[in-house]
Amino acid sequence: MSPPAGAPPARSAAPGAVFALIVLTAMNMLNYVDRWVPSAVKSLFKEDLSLTDAETSWPLTAFVFVYMIASPIFGALAETKNRKVLIAAGVAAWSLATAAAGLATGFWSLLVARALVGVGEAAYATLAPSVLADFFPPEKRNRVFTVFYVAIPVGSALGFVLGGLLGTAYGWRTAFYAVGLPGLAVAGLALLMRDPVRGAFDEAPPRQVPFSEAVRLLVRNPIYVNTVAGYTLVTFATGGIGDWFAEFLHRVRGMGLEQATSAIGASAVIGGLLGTALGGLVADRLVGVTRQPYLAVSGLFMVPATLLVCLALFVLRDPFAIVIAVVVAQVFVWAYNAPVNALLVNSVEPGLRARAFGLSILCIHALGDAISPPIIGTISDATGNLTGALVIVPITLAIGAVIWLWGWRKLAEPKAAPAG
Repeated sequence: MSPPAGAPPARSAAPGAVFALIVLTAMNMLNYVDRWVPSAVKSLFKEDLSLTDAETSWPLTAFVFVYMIASPIFGALAETKNRKVLIAAGVAAWSLATAAAGLATGFWSLLVARALVGVGEAAYATLAPSVLADFFPPEKRNRVFTVFYVAIPVGSALGFVLGGLLGTAYGWRTAFYAVGLPGLAVAGLALLMRDPVRGAFDEAPPRQVPFSEAVRLLVRNPIYVNTVAGYTLVTFATGGIGDWFAEFLHRVRGMGLEQATSAIGASAVIGGLLGTALGGLVADRLVGVTRQPYLAVSGLFMVPATLLVCLALFVLRDPFAIVIAVVVAQVFVWAYNAPVNALLVNSVEPGLRARAFGLSILCIHALGDAISPPIIGTISDATGNLTGALVIVPITLAIGAVIWLWGWRKLAEPKAAPAG
């Protein structure tokens, strides 16, 4: 979306924007803490509940399926309802559901608890980007999303580190209780935010778009489709390796569980912070230098990421060398984070933003990290070869890179949305 004609180069954010950014970023961090704790304590509840490899991944898949189905629903509600109330309710729901997983007595009770986490996260994850877009003008959104999405690697790292430490010291149930309940306090802070005026920084006020027309406009938007297609392949890869990499280090490379989860947490926070910041910075610097700079950064950085993942999985044997390779790989992987999400906002009109994120969440999870962990687990069960099962990770990363690189070279720049 282009800034309005005649507007100053840099406009002030709406009142309450900084507070909202802090609260929503904290939620984003807790989101990923809760999401990755099950992967950190996978071997512990597998033994306690007598599960197979595939069964240890199905709770993550159940969460993602519910999350992706609920996201378009909350996207539609967000166009007319009070967004801060929806966000607060969602965060409270997912926090209670995360803690409830600690009460699981078998496969099905764990599956149901994790599935309910998806309802709460759908409310928050779908609405937060559109709220931030209404607090900040277009020229500031990439930087804002850089801050917001830095919380993902931090939260992922904390999920692995806290899960490993608490699970080893106090049991896997305590890990779920400890990371779930603090979210209730953040849910309360959400009620103190303002719900900003929709489309305040855009050329035209947001129009009410019927669901069928919204879907038609989104699937006919080539930039949106290309962005989501690459995002889906990359999410497939990152979801699969995120769920199984600690187990790979523990089972295949002989690291202790606490060491493996701590190493992954450290690599996620170091690589994720550097990669998210670097991707946002480079994308902004390339504006006016190359066409589609956000797709350029996302695609180009994914190439070395793919090569380093291959090195870590199939070539290196020393655990320390593997972790170093993964740290550097994560720098390149996470570079897509802010540019892609800024592009999802900027490529659609204001009235479509929440639904654009809802549909993108549906796609990246239905065809991405909802299916990759159990696919890897099923292949591992069938072949007895976890390393071989993980080969699909670099393949899908490479395909995602190709899609974004094609968009960089072939698609026209996004233009301002037409008036409704």
